[in-house]
Amino acid sequence: MSTYLLEIVTPERLVYSEQVNSISVRGSEGDLGILPGHLPLVTPLKIAPIYIKIGGQTEVIAVNGGFIEVRKDKVVVLAESAERSEDIDVERARAARERAELRLQSKQEQIDQHRAEVALQRALNRLNVTGIRTSKK
Repeated sequence: MSTYLLEIVTPERLVYSEQVNSISVRGSEGDLGILPGHLPLVTPLKIAPIYIKIGGQTEVIAVNGGFIEVRKDKVVVLAESAERSEDIDVERARAARERAELRLQSKQEQIDQHRAEVALQRALNRLNVTGIRTSKK
């Protein structure tokens, strides 16, 4: 089975670097599946999980925006932030979701609506990934 190198990088660190069979990501124009030999491309990413397939295993990583660059034998995800499911603090993510929901329900004018919506998307993404974990498919 063909593979390629996947690297997921944030400003702070290298989060992931492995040979993979395929990935699925959510780009700005919709979902993308990247198999070995994919045509080169660069596109922005939305706040969404990245699904990584290696053999019969699927791993999920929460990615909070950024870009994906597909090269001949390598895919690089430059993410604003990224976390493996096992590294996510579920209680902290739940608290962030609750704070964001309260801000969005607030009628105060000083609340930055867009910032609260992004915070809610990030919290929901993190919680979604923790519910998925690594599974056999």
